[in-house]
Amino acid sequence: MILDSKIPTGPLEQKWSKHKMDSKLINPANKRKFTVIVVGSGLAGGSAAATLAELGYQVKCFCYQDSPRRAHSIAAQGGINAAKNYRNDGDSVYRLFYDTIKGGDFRSREANVYRLAEVSNGIIDQCVAQGVPFAREYGGLLDNRSFGGAQVSRTFYARGQTGQQLLIGCYQALEKEIKKGGVKMYPRTEMLDMVLVNGHAKGIVVRDMTTGKISTHAADAVILATGGYGNVFYLSTNAMGCNVTAAWRAARRGALFANPCYTQIHPTCIPVSGDYQSKLTLMSESLRNDGRIWAPKSREIAKKLQKKEINPSDVAEEDRDYYLERKYPSFGNLAPRDISSRAAKEACDDGRGVAPTGLGVYLDFRDATKRLGEDTIRARYGNLFQMYEKIAGENPYKGPMMIYPAVHYTMGGLWVDYNLMSNVPGLHVLGEANFSDHGANRLGASALMQGLADGYFVIPTTIANYLVTQKPGSVSTEMPEFKQAEADASARINKLLSVQGNRTVDSFHRELGHVMWNQCGMERSREGLTEAIAKIPEIREEFWKNVRIPGSGSSVNMELEKAGRVADFLEFGELMCYDARDREESCGGHFRAEHQFTEADPEVQAGKTQAGEAKRHDDLFSHVSAWAYNGEGKEPSLHKEALVYESVKASIRSYA
Repeated sequence: MILDSKIPTGPLEQKWSKHKMDSKLINPANKRKFTVIVVGSGLAGGSAAATLAELGYQVKCFCYQDSPRRAHSIAAQGGINAAKNYRNDGDSVYRLFYDTIKGGDFRSREANVYRLAEVSNGIIDQCVAQGVPFAREYGGLLDNRSFGGAQVSRTFYARGQTGQQLLIGCYQALEKEIKKGGVKMYPRTEMLDMVLVNGHAKGIVVRDMTTGKISTHAADAVILATGGYGNVFYLSTNAMGCNVTAAWRAARRGALFANPCYTQIHPTCIPVSGDYQSKLTLMSESLRNDGRIWAPKSREIAKKLQKKEINPSDVAEEDRDYYLERKYPSFGNLAPRDISSRAAKEACDDGRGVAPTGLGVYLDFRDATKRLGEDTIRARYGNLFQMYEKIAGENPYKGPMMIYPAVHYTMGGLWVDYNLMSNVPGLHVLGEANFSDHGANRLGASALMQGLADGYFVIPTTIANYLVTQKPGSVSTEMPEFKQAEADASARINKLLSVQGNRTVDSFHRELGHVMWNQCGMERSREGLTEAIAKIPEIREEFWKNVRIPGSGSSVNMELEKAGRVADFLEFGELMCYDARDREESCGGHFRAEHQFTEADPEVQAGKTQAGEAKRHDDLFSHVSAWAYNGEGKEPSLHKEALVYESVKASIRSYA
């Protein structure tokens, strides 16, 4: 399969402007004739639905929450990046572009990343116009703070509630279009499958989560903006409802899944406290602006801290290892997430972890409070401190927070070209659900940027390139393809309900998550991934023989909803492991134990990097790995898109 990325020709800084000029136009009277389905109502889906409707298209928007305001975008805390250079500290579109390319360990598509940086400033203007209450300096100008992987302050924020405030702005725009009739909203409705007509994405199969009714919807194009797949690990910072189903159903219908092994481990999460937990809680990366991360230098002190024989404040300064400041002095506590997470794991693996489990380090605001005063710290991070105290039962103003890395974001997703269209004609994919912008590691505050860039600025231009090739309204739910897809979805639900085994859905999800975290988590190896590829089909086989789902499919049934999602995770997790095993290198969040720099490497001896850092193999793996589903029990097939860098040179990634 030839993957045509449709990247425009010409200089990097002119590609998007040229592409907009070259893109097809649809006049306003004709736009009203086209219907577009948008699955997902978060920042990517909500902004796309609102903007397309405002342009004149007829939009159907679906979400499984009871309101678009409950989309998981609401959980983002720390901020959104833009290259406005308000601090006059040297920022620019090119610097944001380069930081993002480098942060992704040179495994993202150059043209898409530059476009993201280019439109970032417009996002801020758009959101200010919507009334988003960004933090402001004393003089009234928008404030900025720093985030990992950058040496400039480019992150706009609204305390620790940035995602919530951006989503409210997006939601208001969406509600305006719902009121006008341009958007028809379908809440509490979950996508179960995608419908192809002559090889084109022309509709979806959905289930009403209140009544259980299964139905189909037709359109001239389909947009998926359904987020990431981090819950394949069971424990993650994602809401429990987050799932891979929409993207995986599209993959089963022929859409290629790109770079599924690229998952992000966030370094500042509240550590696991017991087997009873169903999710983990993120503490915003913004806390690393003023908080200092440390672990005790000795295992003896660590043991005393684990047993609570001493308090963290009792540990003398000379007995503390501020390991990020020691290893990465240029970036310090704002080293990128993948590097910071591995550094925390390294300290804990050395026996210097501080939680009762030994899996924890400290995020300490003692010095910042002395320097700035508690009132300033409260103003910047008050709601985050309050959240930590409610969950951990400790006052972070009096002592340090305890943190440990956890699964957070996923950089992989469905393959898309420059127009954000997948290899399946008509299927467009936005935000975290696509692969295009973050490579092997996402920099903090870039998820909100990508979601809104895709929805507000990119897809409204690029979708016309597909729609002009289609006759509007030519597809109907009365067509046999829709009837067959609906029958397939109904049969799958009936099959799930008929098993009536002895194990809960959660028990299977937890078992899968345990395998994924141990073998495809922060550190991977060929041996461990091979074990996982053998183990996951066994779990999947027992699931279909022994899962128990109470109730019926004709009413609200959360166990049935979970079962469908876990069934997809049990297929998708296997694909992740195939991808991780095939990629014989370390890059970003994909760290293979066999591929790391050692003291013997000339790059380490020359001071270009440090022992233990990720070791890429650009000669073999400077490509996108796009996988095709070949059927249950069959090995997926790999297709590659070469990554060509015209404006940057892939180099050893150093933050020292």
